[in-house]
Amino acid sequence: MLKILISFAILAFAIPVYALDGTALLKQVDRNLSPESYESYRKLINIEPDGRKKEFTLFTVKKGADKVASLFLAPASEKGRSTLRLGDNMWLYIPNVGKPIRITSIQSVVGGVFNNSDILQLDYTAEYNVEKVEEKGDEYLLYLKAKTKAVAYDRLKIWADKGKKLPTKIECLTEANMLIKTLYFKDVKDFGGGILRPAVIETDSPLYKGYRSVMIYAKVKARDFKDEVFTLTFMPNIESLR
Repeated sequence: MLKILISFAILAFAIPVYALDGTALLKQVDRNLSPESYESYRKLINIEPDGRKKEFTLFTVKKGADKVASLFLAPASEKGRSTLRLGDNMWLYIPNVGKPIRITSIQSVVGGVFNNSDILQLDYTAEYNVEKVEEKGDEYLLYLKAKTKAVAYDRLKIWADKGKKLPTKIECLTEANMLIKTLYFKDVKDFGGGILRPAVIETDSPLYKGYRSVMIYAKVKARDFKDEVFTLTFMPNIESLR
C-alpha cells in the first residue's frame, strides 16, 4: 500500500499542475492592447540614419478582429487620405484620385520601417496560430505561425509580461526564421476605461540599417461602429466620425 502511495506521489510531481493555453493567452494580449472596437489617435515618426524625421498623425477606428480604417490628419500633403483593411485586403483612398487603390501588407503608405500590416494591425489571433508557449522569467514567449500566406510575416515571437499580459517585444520572421524587424513596446500608460497598454511602439530592421520608426498613441477609447464604416464607399467620410 505504501509503495502505491509513493508511486502516486511521484506521478503527481511528474505531471505539470497546469498547461498554458497559448490561444487563450494570445486573446488576452489582444484585448489588453485594445478593446474589441475602438478609436485612437497616434503619431508615426520615421527617423533616417542622418537624424531627419518625417511625422504623420492618424485617426484610426477598429471593429472586431479584422476591420480597421485610418484617416491622415497631418502632414498637410497627406490630409484626407484614408486606408481600409478588411482581413487580408487593404485599400488607400486619395481624395483627388476618386476611387480606392488596392495596397499590400508589405508596402507602406508612410514609408519607413512600419508597413501597412503594422499600421493597420489586426488582432494577432485573427492572423496567427500559437505553436507553443515558454516561460522566460517574468515573461511568456509565444511562438506564432501565420494561418495563411497572405500575411506580412510568416512567424512571430512575442515576449509578453506575465503580470500585465502585454507584449514587451515582438520579432517578425520569415518562414525560414530570418529576422525581418523587431517591435519594442514601451511606456505602459493608463488611457482610461480600463485600457492599460504601451503608448509607444518602436521598430528597427536589419534590412533597413540605421532607420527607425516610432508609433506614439495619444488616445485609445472603446467605441462601437456600424459595419458600413468599414466599406469602400465610406472611405471619403471617415472624418465625420471624429
